[in-house]
Amino acid sequence: MDLLNTLVDKGLRRELPTREEALAVLATSDDELLDVVAAAGKVRRHWFGRRVKLNYLVNLKSGLCPEDCSYCSQRLGSKADILKYTWLKPDEASQAAAAGLAGGAKRVCLVASGRGPTDRDVDRVSETIKAIKDQNEGVEVCACLGLLSDGQAERLREAGADAYNHNLNTSEGTYGDITTTHTYADRVDTVQKAHAAGLSACSGLIAGMGESDEDLVDVVYSLRELDPDSVPVNFLIPFEGTPLAKEWNLTPQRCLRILAMVRFVCPDVEVRIAGGREVHLRSMQPLALNLANSIFLGDYLTSEGQAGKADLEMIADAGFEVEGAGEVTLPEHRAAAGGGCGSHAGAGCGSHEGSGCGSHEGGGVCGTAGTAGTAPEVPANEPRTDLVAVRRRGAGTDLAPNA
Repeated sequence: MDLLNTLVDKGLRRELPTREEALAVLATSDDELLDVVAAAGKVRRHWFGRRVKLNYLVNLKSGLCPEDCSYCSQRLGSKADILKYTWLKPDEASQAAAAGLAGGAKRVCLVASGRGPTDRDVDRVSETIKAIKDQNEGVEVCACLGLLSDGQAERLREAGADAYNHNLNTSEGTYGDITTTHTYADRVDTVQKAHAAGLSACSGLIAGMGESDEDLVDVVYSLRELDPDSVPVNFLIPFEGTPLAKEWNLTPQRCLRILAMVRFVCPDVEVRIAGGREVHLRSMQPLALNLANSIFLGDYLTSEGQAGKADLEMIADAGFEVEGAGEVTLPEHRAAAGGGCGSHAGAGCGSHEGSGCGSHEGGGVCGTAGTAGTAPEVPANEPRTDLVAVRRRGAGTDLAPNA
């Protein structure tokens, strides 16, 4: 296919595809899907080899957010039956992080619900960053705390943060349809503040909210312009009790096309499959590793993910390898340019309102899911509410985390 040959050539040169080419990827047929994956896989392997970076979420503060983001289980007025708790103490957060690091993660993503941090909140998170880094040499830490005020990104950098996450989520043209309590421009401003402070910027999107192909291309092109080091791709989990509870628009094939489009537009950045991979990609998750070079290990913020052991087996069985702590995530030209945390810059988190690193609506299948014969028979393209499980373990509970 001439289109795919062109996109591979452009990806290897870091050349931006045309909008028409990006839209054409999303419009390919199921018969062409494996060709699309193979082409985008060439670009992924050129820049990242067969390495998969593991990231681990720690939800520092869950629920009761004053923002009204329609997709978020922690939003103002949410009826979702999620865990709700105030700030974890630094030692509690460090203990939670240790589980993920022991499972092979090289980055810890610290997320808190809310519009944005107060100066006292920045102090709390700074203490937590210090506690984690004192106990885990070489660990990367990404903060995801919402909209930043002047000077806060610099303070987080001084405290030892390597990266900051804040997703754009959807196109500027449709942003007002999903959130009214802050603007798209507010989000762009926070990503720019992180960049300016020397943090590795992480910003991505949420697919499956009823957006058009044009909206998806718009937000990915906007991300390319912002030039983050990592782009998390979340797939909406329609949580009961949120306005988007009935939005089941994704198929595994659609998710793969979206990931391929992101890889072609952002060829040399870390593309991470974040929230929702278990629910929407399902048995196609291993194929998606040919497109993305990063995932979250274990659970998400308010929903459960695939068992950590199953994540590691999936990576090995698909012929990939877990990226080691001493390996450089980004291509040399990006790492040399600064990349926020320098040679270790990489996968950030998710979105500020606590959907955070990997997205609040992310994940969904419980820790034992993925074993043969456990899932009920469900017709193709039907909502898979059976795969959505509210997180009841790990941070904020007395139960051991899934890592």
